[in-house]
Amino acid sequence: MTERQEQAAPDALLTRIGQVVMLHHAGDREEARHRLLGLWAEIGEHGDPLHRCTLAHYLADTQDDPEDELAWDLRALTAAEEAGGIPAHAGAPAVRALYPSLHLNLAADYLRLGRPDAARAHLDRARGAARTLADDRYGEGLRAAVRRLEARLGEDGTPPGAPGPPRQR
Repeated sequence: MTERQEQAAPDALLTRIGQVVMLHHAGDREEARHRLLGLWAEIGEHGDPLHRCTLAHYLADTQDDPEDELAWDLRALTAAEEAGGIPAHAGAPAVRALYPSLHLNLAADYLRLGRPDAARAHLDRARGAARTLADDRYGEGLRAAVRRLEARLGEDGTPPGAPGPPRQR
């Protein structure tokens, strides 16, 4: 009975991460980065892969330096791959749903750093992983983001760097 209650209880760390992400979305990037780094220090390099993936994924968004953003996005992907390789890991389905976003972020990182070949490789992975997403707000938003990055890379028939479709709000 206790085991079932623990499984049904919300994940307190993911809730804390979500609260910090709301702070970031409200415009306090530095404070969000500071708090996320505190959570990272709390769980450590060997903490739960779902927690590390989620934290690194959001930490990347708070970075000012493109190289730092890339490093955090790579940490997120590494943690996701670790979680996916653990048989019966409770977070595996959640991590699989993040793969399109993880690869899309890496593609954007590489493009910002002037590495279009690496950007295209991750864009291909994002495109493939996005096919498994539902036709809901998240899935549609991610597929739209893939199309915008395709346009920036010139993979949609437009010249590279041409503005893509407007972002939906």
